[in-house]
Amino acid sequence: MPATDRARHLAIAAAEAAADKLADDIIAFDVSEQLVITDIFVVCSAPNDRQVRAIVDAIEERLRESQAKPVRREGESEGRWVLIDYVDIVVHVQHAEERVYYALERLWKDCPTIALPESVRIGRQGSGAGE
Repeated sequence: MPATDRARHLAIAAAEAAADKLADDIIAFDVSEQLVITDIFVVCSAPNDRQVRAIVDAIEERLRESQAKPVRREGESEGRWVLIDYVDIVVHVQHAEERVYYALERLWKDCPTIALPESVRIGRQGSGAGE
C-alpha cells in the first residue's frame, strides 16, 4: 500500500520548510512497502550544526500548522543528525558529513521517491549564490 495522502502532505510541508532554511539535497522516499512503522522518509542536509537546528525548528513549526506533533526526536543535542518521528513520516536532518557517510539514499534506493515542488528541488542552487 503506497503512502497515505496525509503522509504526502506532511512530507511536502516538511520539505518546503527545510528549503526555506536552505537545506541541501532534499529528498523524500515512500518506504511504506518496506516498513510498517512509517510511510515516508524525508532526508535533507546542512553544512553546519546551527543550520541543522534551524531546519529542525522550521519543520516542527510548519508541521504544527498541520496539527502534527512529533512522537519522538533524537540527536538534537549534537546537531549532527536529528531524526523527527511524526509516525506518518520520519524526517532526517543531517550534517553534510553524516549525509555522505551514512548515505541513506543508497539504503533506500529501491523505494520510489515522492515528487516535491520545484522550489524544494532547486534547493541551495536557487538561493542566489554568487550575488
